Parts: sequence; C-alpha cells; structure tokens
Amino acid sequence: MKKKRINIITLGCSKNTVDSEHLAGRLDDKQFSVVHDSPQNSDIVIINTCGFIGDAKEESVETILSFADARKSGKVEKLIVMGCLSERYKSQLQAEIHEVDAFLGVNDTNSIVEMLQNEPANTLDADTYHYRRNLSTPRHYAYLKISEGCDRVCSFCAIPLIRGKHRSVSIDNLVREARYLAESGVKELILIAQDLTYYGLDLYGKREIVSLVDALTQIHGIAWIRLQYGYPHGFPLELAALIKNSSKVCNYIDLPLQHISNRILKSMKRGLDKDKTIELVKSIRDKIPGVAFRTTFIVGYPGETEEEFAELSDFIKEQKFERLGVFAYSAEEDTTAFSLDDDVPAEVKEQRVAQIMELQQLISLENNQKLVNTVQTVLLDRLEGDYYIGRTQFDSPEVDNEVLIPLSSADFQPGDFLQVKITSADFFDLFAEPV
Repeated sequence: MKKKRINIITLGCSKNTVDSEHLAGRLDDKQFSVVHDSPQNSDIVIINTCGFIGDAKEESVETILSFADARKSGKVEKLIVMGCLSERYKSQLQAEIHEVDAFLGVNDTNSIVEMLQNEPANTLDADTYHYRRNLSTPRHYAYLKISEGCDRVCSFCAIPLIRGKHRSVSIDNLVREARYLAESGVKELILIAQDLTYYGLDLYGKREIVSLVDALTQIHGIAWIRLQYGYPHGFPLELAALIKNSSKVCNYIDLPLQHISNRILKSMKRGLDKDKTIELVKSIRDKIPGVAFRTTFIVGYPGETEEEFAELSDFIKEQKFERLGVFAYSAEEDTTAFSLDDDVPAEVKEQRVAQIMELQQLISLENNQKLVNTVQTVLLDRLEGDYYIGRTQFDSPEVDNEVLIPLSSADFQPGDFLQVKITSADFFDLFAEPV
C-alpha cells in the first residue's frame, strides 16, 4: 500500500521545531512518509503555529488560510493545526476557518497520532518518545529542548499562558535523547528552553543546568554544546565556569536582557535593575574570556520615553554585544502589560528597531574585524553558490553570523569541521580560507 505523505509546516521558534520533529518521529513509519516544510502537495498537512507576538500570529493565520484553500480544492486530504496559536485561540479559529479538520494545542501530540493512526497513542512505542525524532535541521546539528513552559511573570510575555508552568525533562531522558541524536550523526547540540537556567528546580529541588550540561559533554560524537535562552535573574555563575573550562561547550551565552531603564525593567517584572544587569554582564565576561554574548531587547514598551530609549542605546554602545536582536513591543491579551496604555506609535517603534539595528550593525562590524587574520574552527552547514557556508562556535544557526569559504578542489561536506583563516569581515559575515 502506498504511504500517505505528511507535510509538517513549522512556524516560530526552535522549541516548535523540536515538537514537530518528535511528532514526525512518531508518524514516520510504514503507513506515512513525513516531510518538513515541503512546497509540494501532500495528503496530510500539519501546521505547527506560533502565537508569541503580533507578526508571528499574522504569519500563522496566513499560512493556515493558504492551506485551507488547498484543502477546500481537494489538493489536501486532511489539514491539522497545532501549536501556540491553536492553543490560545482555538475557538476563534474554529469559528472562522472551517476547512481545518482539527485545531489542537501544544500538548496534543497523542491526539494527532491517534487521529491519524486510528489506534491509542499509548501503544505506539511510548518509551522512546523523548528521543526518536525525524530531524528538520541539517543532520549535523539539533535542538535539545530541556524543559517546557515557564514560571516567570514577565509582564509582556504570553508563553506561560500558552505553554504552562515550567516542567523539566529528566537528565536521564535528555542524555538518552542526546545519545540517539549523536548516533544519528549530530555533532552540535543546541540546548533550548523558555528559561534554560531554571532547569531541574521542579524535578530535583534545585537548579541542575550545570549537572545536565556536564553529563552531555560525556557523550561520544557530540563536539559542540550551545546554550540558548537563559534568564538574567538568578543566572548561575558556576555555569560560566563550565563554559570556560569545557572544550565542548561553546563560548556563547544567550541572555535576553529586554531593557536597561529601571522603570521599564520594574514594569516588565524582570527581577534585575540596571546596576545588577551591568554587574551580571561584567561577571560573565570576566569568567568567560572571549565569550560571544547574545541578547535581545524590546523597544516601544508602554510609556517608553525618548530618554529611556536613548538610555538603552547608550547601554548597547557601551557593552558592544557580539550578537543582538530587537523587537517592537507587541501587546498580548491577558498579560499584565496588556492593561497598560500602548502609547508608543507603531511607526516610532519601527524607527527605534531600525536605529538599534543600525547601531548593532556597526558594533558587529567592529567585532568581526578583530577576527581578521585569526584562525578559527568552523562547522560547515551547507554549500551555497560559490561558497561553503559555516559557523564558528560564537554563532548559532539562522540567527547569527556566518563564515563564507570559497569552493575549492577539496571535497568538504556539511557537517565537517574546518580550520580556517579569516581574511576579511563584513557587518554580519566573515570570509575565510582553509588552513
């Protein structure tokens, strides 16, 4: 019997990517053939949506409507919508889009499996659920989601409303999953969570992120371990010592700081004021020499004045963060900030985003130029045009800088590690030659 083709469309963050890969791992069998984000027609389409901010919600709705038309015209046999948008706005979506066969939330993987395979999900190899995956990333790197949900109370964030309370995956299960990934050819593990540094508190009564990372460094085949999405308040500085001392843990830290104005930080309920934030950044840099510090900021938060925006700009100029992203504030229903007057006009928000990114562009160029004539280890991600495209340990895929290496007679492949000499630098790219 011909396999039915399932196309899983994943929108939003890398946590959604992991959810989609786990689902694909459970469905890719004798009955189904699963692909990720395919432009070709499929019998069944599953859309894993994002509902984090306004732009993401709009993209999710547009994607659903596009496939709803395909479902209506008979090009798609079954259409399922899952994930954050569906979790939060299920009734509204059901009322408006009738071509969708089922709207399911972020914890409804079993329901999807049961619906498609017509048998109870608990009979489907449940013991291997945590580590059997069908990767959508290049096979040499994978995201490892170490926890779900969040216990923080940030005023602007809807994630706890969507994903629920913080729930850690046990160290044993994560090590089993990481071993499975390593055996599948994965060389770089990227640890993700809504709050990485909170890991283990619910299971072990204390934070165990250091113990987890240390256990993962013991896995044969894993060469790089990257940490993303930490939280500034309560950041465990012993983690910085592990990053410094381990050859496998990348000199890279991702801590969204969100702002630097004391008034805004207090309204955001971030738990740190300006002085403590500056002290934390200094401590991390002191403990991890040469660390690539990635952070994100929100501009246009309710009541943000020109003076507060200037204060943020000055802070960024002073700190010269290696990697930086910025978002325009999006008012989200049922968050505590939603009751505040969203009084910064949209055009002003966008102007402030552009100003910060223009400033960061110059900082990035300055930081990149310091690497010219140095030798770096690069992990190759792909071949594109006349170049191999890779990354240093200071760069996460899709969001950070890339290294471009001219094609040569040598037969390099994605997943190879290369020693290269940086020959020149651009705003967000480095150019190099193999050593």
